[in-house]
Order: sequence, then C-alpha cells, then structure tokens
Amino acid sequence: MYKGMNQTAAQHLLSSMLPYDSMGGMGLYEQTKPSLMYRVPRVIPDQKGRFESDELFRRLSRESEVRYVGFRDRPLEERQMRFAAGCREGHAEIAIVATGTNFQLVFGPGTWGFSSDANRDCDFDKEPGKVHIKSRFILNGVCAKWRGWLDLDRLDGVGCVEFDEEAARIEDVYRREQVERFNQRLREFEEDQRAYRNHHVAAAVERQSQSEHNNPDMVDARKKMDLSAGHAPH
Repeated sequence: MYKGMNQTAAQHLLSSMLPYDSMGGMGLYEQTKPSLMYRVPRVIPDQKGRFESDELFRRLSRESEVRYVGFRDRPLEERQMRFAAGCREGHAEIAIVATGTNFQLVFGPGTWGFSSDANRDCDFDKEPGKVHIKSRFILNGVCAKWRGWLDLDRLDGVGCVEFDEEAARIEDVYRREQVERFNQRLREFEEDQRAYRNHHVAAAVERQSQSEHNNPDMVDARKKMDLSAGHAPH
C-alpha cells in the first residue's frame, strides 16, 4: 500500500489479506489423517512487533481518506443504494485515496468468532448520514482491523488500520497448537522410520543366517574366511 504502488503489487498485497474468521478458520487446524505436510500458520509469532515496526502498517495506521469503489460504472443514486445494502449484508469495498489500494471489508455476524455486538461492526445510528464500520482481517500474518466511517451520500470518509490484540491472542493459540501437532507427527514419523529400519535389518540378518545354515558350502566358506582372518572357526 505504498504510494505509487502498481496494480500487480496491489493485487499481491490483497492476496495476503484474509478476512478474520476465527470459527471458519478452524478448518486450518482440524485433526486430519497423519501427514507430514506442513500448513503454514495464518499468523506470524510476533504480530505486535511486526505491526509496530513494519512501514506498511505504519502507513495504514494513520487516519486517511477512503472512498467506496463498488459499481463505479453505475449512477450515483444506484451506488448509494448498493453501498448501504452491502453494508447491511456485511461487506464493502473501499479504497485508500492516497494509494488507490482497495480493501474488501467483511464484517457482521460470523466474522468475529467470539463475543461481539454485530450492530457495532456496521453502525448506521452513531451519526446521521454516516455508517461506522469495523472490519477484522489478517494482513501479512498480522491480525488487524479497519475502523472508520463513510458518508452515505458522498460515499467517502476516513479510517485507519489498528492492531487487533484480542484476535491476535486467539490466532496465536491456534498457531502454537498447529506447530505442536506438526512436531508431534514428525516425532512419530521418525520413530516409525527407526522401527521400520530395525525390523528390516533384523529380518535381513535372520535370512542370511538361515541361508548359511541351509547351505553347507557357505558354512565352509565362512569358516575359511574366519581362519584367514585369524579367528577360531565357529
């Protein structure tokens, strides 16, 4: 979301932005058949440190002008109706004016995953003629939320991105559990491999011993090898 960001870079940034859905995201951590395939966690270990030190988040954390960018080819009256309807359904596409980068905001019931008043995620009553929005998401491995408002007539407003402390704690628990499950599967896999190798080595020794026992020529050859090596014959 840097100024002058080209379309390809903007698309790449949006591809790393996940709607925050704790309950829906549980699928990433469900117990499945034993596998060593490692699923990259949705969040990084030090989310707050990244949010405070990363230049991208520093830019996004400043309040800046935003605009609704949905249905740009339609008349203003229709766009106003579609914007209001989309907000009531729990979604809105906005762009940060300074960078021209889009955010697909998702909010309302089912997007928080824990106790929340969904009416406050999209509040039409706080100020006449405006809608106040809160939208949680995961961006570059960090739990964050966009907070701001838009004018229902002009379809523009002001907002910023904040670090989402509560969501970060929840996601970090999932991340730790996911890593621990993978490490446990890795330990079990290594133990199975050792047992497999030991079993086949023992079986090979047993087959060789049985073959020598059943073949007198091999027994004689073994005795000659022991004598040439200075060992007493068995």
